[in-house]
Amino acid sequence: MTTTGAHQDATGTTARGWLWWGRRRSVALDVGLGLFSALECAVEGVAFADRTALPVPIGVLFGLIAGSVIVLRRRWPIAVVLLAIAVTPAEMGYLLSVVGLYTLAASEVPRRIIAILTGMSLMGTLIVSFVRVGQDVAASDLDDPGVWYVPLMSGFIAIGVTLPPVLFGLYIGARRRLMESLRERADSLEQELSLLADRAEERAQWARTEERTRIAREMHDVVAHRVSLMVVHAAALQAVALKDPQKAVKNAALVGDMGRQALTELREMLGVLRTGEGEQRGTASVPLAAVGAAAAAAAAAAAEVGPSLTEVDALVGQSRQAGMVVELLVQGEVREYAPEVEQTAYRVIQEALTNVHKHAAGAKVRVRIAHRDAEVAMQVENGAPDTSGAGGTGGADLPSGGNGLVGMRERVQALGGVFVSGATDAGGFRVSAVLPGG
Repeated sequence: MTTTGAHQDATGTTARGWLWWGRRRSVALDVGLGLFSALECAVEGVAFADRTALPVPIGVLFGLIAGSVIVLRRRWPIAVVLLAIAVTPAEMGYLLSVVGLYTLAASEVPRRIIAILTGMSLMGTLIVSFVRVGQDVAASDLDDPGVWYVPLMSGFIAIGVTLPPVLFGLYIGARRRLMESLRERADSLEQELSLLADRAEERAQWARTEERTRIAREMHDVVAHRVSLMVVHAAALQAVALKDPQKAVKNAALVGDMGRQALTELREMLGVLRTGEGEQRGTASVPLAAVGAAAAAAAAAAAEVGPSLTEVDALVGQSRQAGMVVELLVQGEVREYAPEVEQTAYRVIQEALTNVHKHAAGAKVRVRIAHRDAEVAMQVENGAPDTSGAGGTGGADLPSGGNGLVGMRERVQALGGVFVSGATDAGGFRVSAVLPGG
């Protein structure tokens, strides 16, 4: 064993340096106890030398050596108690016995060994006390106190010297173990709280990412469709401005209406975002669950102010006004759905029509909506684009970010629906989606 490394002594204290002591005051305490114990045993060694006819210096030296062993009590408590039991017949080492028993009981030594050594110390003290009290009674001039006096006084002395330090040591040991357990539990709780904080931060980051994605999707759906129609009407306006002034005026009015509708939808969306931002700012000091509830309320509000399937007729009419040939077919009994279902269905049809304006100018389009028992299905299919430019929008040159189909798929799958898109055999394109009707 190295004296500079860390180890755990018999009392459960972790020591670093200072031999087996963990702190300077422990060294001072044990050294002081060693001096007092050595002095006590040296004085008692004089009497022991007189009783055994030994030279006094030998008795004193024996007492000094025996009493100084108390310095080792933290490292070897069993050895200290055994030495105290061994010197009990010499009527020395009372401080050694008391401190040794206390240290033994407070240590991590098995309870069985503590009980055995305590019993040995009790019996040794009882025997010595019985002999000593008997001698004192025999040497006194007082009347005979009775047969019960010597055993009773011997028992009192043995119990008074042995049990109090043991009980106090057991209490201190149990208290120390309790404190260590509480400290370990506090460390464990601190680690768990740190993990929970990390997970909460991850969830918050995920929620922010999801919210940014949702906002980008909404902005794309609102802006892309309206602006695409505005560009189509502007191209048609440019084509007929000189040939048909009345039609040009009509197209200009449609462009103005599209712009106003786009601004209205943007204002509604920004209003919802500001409301959600205010709620989150006001809940900065409340638990994460309250912030999540505020975010959910904001999302619900966003869904309520969004479009619904009842506005599909107007949506199709706008495309027809832009020169697109659109056929709308509705099957089943029309009914209301949850706001998020209504909004998602509308956005799918809207984005599909926008893609037709961008990529298949002049193509004929068929929009189908089927109301079923537990779901609502929609399909937007267009034919091959008109490459001759007869549709009047072939020169619009509408840009595409490539996020339309991705956004539709994310919307549908977020509600547990099914989304399928792809080219048709006739050279057109088909977008299909099925949403649960709950």
